[in-house]
Amino acid sequence: MVNNMSFYDVIKKYEQNAVLERIQSVSKEEVTRVLSKESFSIDDYFVLISPAASGFLEEMARKAQKITLQHFGRAMVLYAPLYLANYCVNNCLYCGFNVHNELDRRKLTMEDLKIEAKAISQMGIRHILILTGESRKHSSVEYIKECVKVISEYFTSISIEVYPLDEEEYRLLVNNGVDGLTIYQEVYDEDVYKIMHPSGPKKDYHYRLDTPERGCRSGMRSVGIGALMGLGDWRTEAFYTALHAHYLTSKYPEVEISLSIPRMRPHTGSFEVPSPVDDRDFVQIMLAARLFLRHVGITVSTRERSCFRDNLVGLGVTRMSAGSVTEVGGYNEKHGDGQFEISDDRSVEEIRQMLYSKGFQPVFKDWQYI
Repeated sequence: MVNNMSFYDVIKKYEQNAVLERIQSVSKEEVTRVLSKESFSIDDYFVLISPAASGFLEEMARKAQKITLQHFGRAMVLYAPLYLANYCVNNCLYCGFNVHNELDRRKLTMEDLKIEAKAISQMGIRHILILTGESRKHSSVEYIKECVKVISEYFTSISIEVYPLDEEEYRLLVNNGVDGLTIYQEVYDEDVYKIMHPSGPKKDYHYRLDTPERGCRSGMRSVGIGALMGLGDWRTEAFYTALHAHYLTSKYPEVEISLSIPRMRPHTGSFEVPSPVDDRDFVQIMLAARLFLRHVGITVSTRERSCFRDNLVGLGVTRMSAGSVTEVGGYNEKHGDGQFEISDDRSVEEIRQMLYSKGFQPVFKDWQYI
């Protein structure tokens, strides 16, 4: 029997106000009861992400550390982002690539791309995430395909973070060397989503929400999701992100599902973050996700400060970016405006040594596209 249910059908069962009310109503006694368990349900996740649970982070951390070591060992996959272009047609209020922002807009030629790819590969990186602004005109599927062909000699795993594509377009890229997809919903609250995306193709909440499934069906080896923490109430956004990951792992067990916890960072523009997420909030989001989703990978990027990232090692994180730049052409020479400011600007070698010092093994290659 074909399962025609979409994640939107699932999310509508968890109305925003009811979710928030349930989270806010959790007692310390409920937290104690839930933390005595060895595995955790969706109902338990309400408890783990609640204000009441914020006083139990040390106990949650001990459990998260145990689960992480059981399922992922001491391996930490390292990757780097590679920006192909920063042209965008969307008017996302929070993004540095906003179509109305005055930026140095550019797009890599194939020769530029070879220089960038060579510079990144010389740092030891073999997992690459290629990104574009959301403009089909400037970064067509054919252009992305040609870029993948060019960089395939430098990297063993190529993931994409581009505008949402149709299933057949994803399949075309998979057939030409792409094995991973990252796509953020940005904000799951549909009302907030409409406010944050007043114009441009990204206005289509439903099409974006269904994107991870199109990626799963296309043959992607891995699919990563996430919400941009700070746009909506972070506790409900964390809940919907975890619910989405649970849905995908249940429906597509053959695909490696991962989630990211990006926080708003300074960028071009004057956007004020509606719901700031502090370090303690971030840690609770990550720990709750690890306890509930023990087989799901968790990515923490260089958006976060170096000392903060170091302290997260072993508590749930399985994948980290290293040596990152967010400017188009930035690995060869700085070219002005990036999508956001980097907080951890350490080199790949410095990240490698940090992981060794904590007893972890940096992994540069765990997959080879054939």
